Amino acid sequence: MITAIREVRRAKGLTLEEVALRCRPATTAQTIGRLETGTRTVSIGWLNRIAEALGVDSADLVKLPDRPDVAVAAILDAGGAAAPRRAATVAAPRIDPSLVAVTVSGSVGDYRTGDEIWCARLAPDAFGSAMNRDVLVPRPAGRFVFGRLLARGEGKLHLLPPGAGARQQVVPEPAWLAMAVRLVRTL
Repeated sequence: MITAIREVRRAKGLTLEEVALRCRPATTAQTIGRLETGTRTVSIGWLNRIAEALGVDSADLVKLPDRPDVAVAAILDAGGAAAPRRAATVAAPRIDPSLVAVTVSGSVGDYRTGDEIWCARLAPDAFGSAMNRDVLVPRPAGRFVFGRLLARGEGKLHLLPPGAGARQQVVPEPAWLAMAVRLVRTL
């Protein structure tokens, strides 16, 4: 398997040691280096551990021939835009069957008209990973609630909708929810 572990790690500005310490359970920098260079076989388990440590999807660490990468032309920070020191690419977004989308038809909160919010479905045992993130919660009769997940307890979710002055909503815990993972905005 050809991986992009090194490219993603460098793009995030992390050392081998930092990635090794972020892995759960922690490992050694030498092991991460071997996995990057291919001198040690990357299993699905290792791929998932490293992806979590890097804060990306495991699919972002796999190079597939039919998945185009986009060249990085510039790096932007407070000092302005500058050419990258080394050639770099970013992975094009991957489509996953568990994703659902929310389209924004009228600006609200941080979202603008025309935005697409891609959300990953989560089962109840994973709701904790969505704390302080925007989520889509299904309601009976084809209705939904969208907002920031503030708390979870006693079989209820506490959400703050994105609009200014919006009041917190408390809804019964659903069979699933979808956590916002990617914002697609046309400029």
